[in-house]
Amino acid sequence: MVDEYLLEVENLSVWRGDRCVVENLSFCLPAGMNMAIIGPNGAGKSSLIQAVLGIIPYHSGRVTLLGYGMSYRRALPYVRQQVAYLPQNFECDRRIPITVAEFVGLGWGCWTWQWPWQHRAERHRAIAQSLRRLHLDHLAHQPMSALSGGETKRALLAYCLVQPRRLLVLDEASAGLDHHAEHQFYDLLGELKAEEGWTILQVSHHLERVKATCDHVLYLNGSVQGLGPPEQVLQQFVATLPH
Repeated sequence: MVDEYLLEVENLSVWRGDRCVVENLSFCLPAGMNMAIIGPNGAGKSSLIQAVLGIIPYHSGRVTLLGYGMSYRRALPYVRQQVAYLPQNFECDRRIPITVAEFVGLGWGCWTWQWPWQHRAERHRAIAQSLRRLHLDHLAHQPMSALSGGETKRALLAYCLVQPRRLLVLDEASAGLDHHAEHQFYDLLGELKAEEGWTILQVSHHLERVKATCDHVLYLNGSVQGLGPPEQVLQQFVATLPH
């Protein structure tokens, strides 16, 4: 029996311009689950998660996130603090002189107005702890733009870790990494999920990793083509691939 759904999507349709990219989609994400969204290029995977997070509007349907109905016009501050999003491509403009520690600190949110000195000290401790756990403390004062791809992905995880989160949404978060860096990234993600109790919703093209690490799979190609355990849904997906 499921105790709690962190995300409920009902009859969701998303349009990009004059094209419907996601049609009448429904699924639920239980707390503690690692769910993958798979499908061919152009299947609507990124549009789905951006609509769920309120980054782009959706045409019809309903999204309930952490128990709150969502709208692209206004997301509740509580929800924003509890959810972290790692986009597919993340680059820091070299003209913006933000250090790794300053970037991670942005993940703390805006809680410091109530008791400035107490929260400032707490924030500094949280940043330092996050950097240590992601093995980035020696890079704390380096500019974000100077990091390698693997270091940047770890900084994004540190950003997620600096305050408690309930849900991580990843859109091909390992894109651009070589095999070794990708392996390190997913090892760290698995460790942090176990330690922090994160629920994960991720878009992925890495079928073997999905099979090995995910609890549930949504196969999307404009609409739901499959939904269930990894082995079952991956078999459906692979059967559609050209031979």
